[in-house]
Amino acid sequence: MKKIIIYALLIPAIFQGCTGKTEPEKPKITPPLITEIFTADPSAHVFNGKLFIYPSHDIDDAASVDKNGTQYNMKDYHVFSMDDINSTPVNHGEVLNLKNVPWASRFMWAPDAAYKNGTYYFYFPAHDKKGKFRIGVATSKNPEGPFEPQPSYIPGSFSIDPAVFTDTDGKSYMYFGGLWGGQLEKWKNGRFDNNLIEPMGADPALGPYIAEMSDDMLSFKSAPRMLQILNKSGMPIAASDKSKRFFEAAWLHKYKDTYYLSYSTGDTHMIVYATSDKATGPFVYQGVVLQPVTGWTNHHSIVEFKGKWYLFYHDCTLSKGRDHLRNVKVTELVYNKDGSIKTIDPQPLLLK
Repeated sequence: MKKIIIYALLIPAIFQGCTGKTEPEKPKITPPLITEIFTADPSAHVFNGKLFIYPSHDIDDAASVDKNGTQYNMKDYHVFSMDDINSTPVNHGEVLNLKNVPWASRFMWAPDAAYKNGTYYFYFPAHDKKGKFRIGVATSKNPEGPFEPQPSYIPGSFSIDPAVFTDTDGKSYMYFGGLWGGQLEKWKNGRFDNNLIEPMGADPALGPYIAEMSDDMLSFKSAPRMLQILNKSGMPIAASDKSKRFFEAAWLHKYKDTYYLSYSTGDTHMIVYATSDKATGPFVYQGVVLQPVTGWTNHHSIVEFKGKWYLFYHDCTLSKGRDHLRNVKVTELVYNKDGSIKTIDPQPLLLK
């Protein structure tokens, strides 16, 4: 797939003249936060007054490159912490390795973390021994790990990109799923079928799945179900509407009384969001959080830290556009008075 990089600084008038829209918000974008290793898919959380980042760890092991993500052959995880948003992240070293996970065979992709019951939980996807993505969990008494994996993956789990949200009533939910390499379209009624394909045309797009976590955070209370993402007319987002439909990287946060489900649109390269008055949806599409970055993928998290909101994401600045060698960045996330999120332009833009 040939990619063309267009530097929006050189032609903002063209974009504005063609669309009739004003340019998106241009807040301060950090340089890569972590430079000693390649990192991606940052899940940020505040624990004990510190900001912790749980990313995936990219390695230069691309035997092949394809739409199923074979080039993302990650094998371990590191954890980083920051005392404040301007401090250099502290690398706490390797906290989990593929060789120590009994059920996993390869592809340790985007993780997340949670805290409950005096324990820190680390959630991660990986291929099982049969080549199916499952979601595992490992535990620690410290947010920086190391984490001890459970002997098997979460029963009933599938696909990728786990994100765990704990509501004010104490209930915790996992949101997960991803198309193509993430295999979401291959699952129906809890069964894997490699012949299944993603919906097309006017058919409703697939959404991420949600499952309430058990009290011990190690399993699901009930079978996962698909979340509904609707347009503002109340109709499901169509599969053909690739600028709005869910692709991967679901993340949930709550601002005031509203629940925000943000996610990647995949092959249109944006982070977008939908809102609801319940953590369990349905959600209504609202707009774009982050325009395309340098590189094909994007995966993010949104967190409040010391009175401000931040968007963590990745691009390919360090590797000069090599898509499987990414780096984490952060920028402030700003809400309008009506609760909508101001669109962020990361520059440069990457178009297909």
